Amino acid sequence: MDLRPFIDKFARRYAEVEATLSDPKVFDNPMRAQELSREYSRLKDLVATGQRYLKVGADLKEHRALIAAEPNGELAQMAREEIAQLEPEEQRLTHAVTMGLVPPDPADSRNTIIEIRAGAGGNESALFAADLFRMYARYCEGRGWKVEAMDSSPSDLGGFKEIIFGVTGTDVFKRLKYESGVHRVQRVPATEAQGRIHTSTATVAVLPEAQEVDLDLDPEDLEINVCRASGKGGQGVNTTDSAVQIIYKPTGMIVRCADERSQQKNKAKALTVLRSRLLEIKIAEENAKYAAQRKDQVGTGERNERIRTYNFPQNRVTDHRIELTLYCLPTFIDGDLDTLIDPLMANGMKERLAGLKL
Repeated sequence: MDLRPFIDKFARRYAEVEATLSDPKVFDNPMRAQELSREYSRLKDLVATGQRYLKVGADLKEHRALIAAEPNGELAQMAREEIAQLEPEEQRLTHAVTMGLVPPDPADSRNTIIEIRAGAGGNESALFAADLFRMYARYCEGRGWKVEAMDSSPSDLGGFKEIIFGVTGTDVFKRLKYESGVHRVQRVPATEAQGRIHTSTATVAVLPEAQEVDLDLDPEDLEINVCRASGKGGQGVNTTDSAVQIIYKPTGMIVRCADERSQQKNKAKALTVLRSRLLEIKIAEENAKYAAQRKDQVGTGERNERIRTYNFPQNRVTDHRIELTLYCLPTFIDGDLDTLIDPLMANGMKERLAGLKL
């Protein structure tokens, strides 16, 4: 594939964005300015990579012509040595420029809301949901992202029937969006006296955080109720009406937040979750490659719908979408997720590239 037309296109767009950002008026709209700044940074790297690709291609052409003209000369031998170094570089640059043809997902730079729910397996699935929460929290901590709890429903044995939390940072959704789906665990539960291996599941939904400009919520469509937050006791618990529940009347969707003692903070968090869920549905309706309903993302939680299996007796984690198995479960469950996230991102880029009409 001839990449020169695409490199020229990157260069033209780069010049356009640079000229736009030089106008102070563009910063009157902070969101627009932020989008342009991100595009400028991406195009700057692409243009530099493209120019390097063209230079390497020209050098290779020159060296090959030299060999063809004088195959047995001393200069030809030097040209062969140069070619041996330049060909791998050309392959790397070709891949980089080709990947640049895939337009970035507008949601990639968004903060993210993650919802984990216990699936099949009873109490063990709730304990697994808690393990997944700790896994993601440690991963986020390692990348310098901020994790903020929004709502949770603890189980009797210390796990979670459900936990919802927000993640703030750079490229959060870009890296975590592939975690959506059914996660399956195979291990001997602490409550199992006979040492038998049990299989249970938990569902994970990763939602890009919606902004007010994405969705116009009509106050008439919202039924907002407050109640006392539940908990295990302690000062400030069950003493004020701080928990907030919002019902979105058009669909019956219910969102609850009770993490903060402040009613206003809980209301703001609940509205954020509601907008993010509605934005996900909106994106799904507009893009046929995504599910039309939220349940299609995470399935029903049944064991045969898994995207990933965590097998503790075999010390392995397997991602079934790319058929990749790693034997490093302890470090993976402790937050070392990049060993799978990086291949998933690469596979996602290849799938998007294959879908482009070039």
